[in-house]
This record gives sequence, C-alpha cells and structure tokens, in this order.
Amino acid sequence: MNLVVYQFSRSKVERGDFSHFLDIYAPEKLPRGRRLREMMNSMTFMIEGFDDDPREIHSIPEVRSFYAAFRDAWPYWLYFCNLDAEEFQMMVLCCLPSISALKVDERASVAVEYDRGELMEFLRANFPPMNALCERGGMFEQLIYERTKAIFFYFAVPFDAPPP
Repeated sequence: MNLVVYQFSRSKVERGDFSHFLDIYAPEKLPRGRRLREMMNSMTFMIEGFDDDPREIHSIPEVRSFYAAFRDAWPYWLYFCNLDAEEFQMMVLCCLPSISALKVDERASVAVEYDRGELMEFLRANFPPMNALCERGGMFEQLIYERTKAIFFYFAVPFDAPPP
C-alpha cells in the first residue's frame, strides 16, 4: 500500500476549497476492482498554516467548517483514511457537534471529550459510502467486516458483530 498524504493549506481551509482534491479523487475518477481495493486505508489528511495558533486544530472554527464541508462533498473517509495515524480522529472530531478539550499545563497533549452518541451517528452515516466503495472494489464480506471492526477499534468503540 502506498500512503497518500494530502495537505490542505490554510488559505484553502479558510476558503473552504478542496476542489483540487476532488479533481483527482472524485467518485467518478476512482478506479474499480483491485486498484480500488488497494487504496483502502491509504490516505492521511493534514492542514498546514495553523502552527502559530495556540488552539488545537479541532477547536479552530475554520478547520471544523472545512472538514464538515469536505466530509459532505467526499464521504469516503471510512474507506480511505489511514487508521495508523491520529489525523483521521482529528478530522472526525472536527465534524462532531459538541467537543470539549482540556489542556493540563504540565502535559503536551490535550484531553478531548465528545459525545459517544454523536460519534456513533457519524459512523452510522458514513458506513453506506464506505460500503458502496467496497462493493465497487469487489470486496468479499470478510474484508468489509475486518475494515468495519478496525474502524470501531480505532475509535475505541465496542464491536461485537459476528464474522460473516
């Protein structure tokens, strides 16, 4: 698998412009079959230009709006986003209606709290686009099951569905 790291600039975020990405990865431009299967778990998204901003990326209104609009325009995150990196979690946090962050002075990291129900609703709404791509890629039920389980594990959500 080749990892694609796609970086959005601050100016694109502020303008809500992800047109270049869609020019490359719009649904009608995506391959089918094996080539599409090889793209599962292959993308990481980043935003540049907010390094001097003291707020966490998920707390910046422009970033939150950008990711919500990006998700609406390209709802294939569960299929493509790499589950080995934390960037995907930040993207999803940006789309959840209510999050709160707690910064402890002695620690570099920030504790983020969110409504589990909102996360589950986000996942529920995003599984159909993932499943459509799985079908387009000609995937067996076992691989779809494994991806679904991996997504639940990534978000530390219980998963008890029996395998196919």
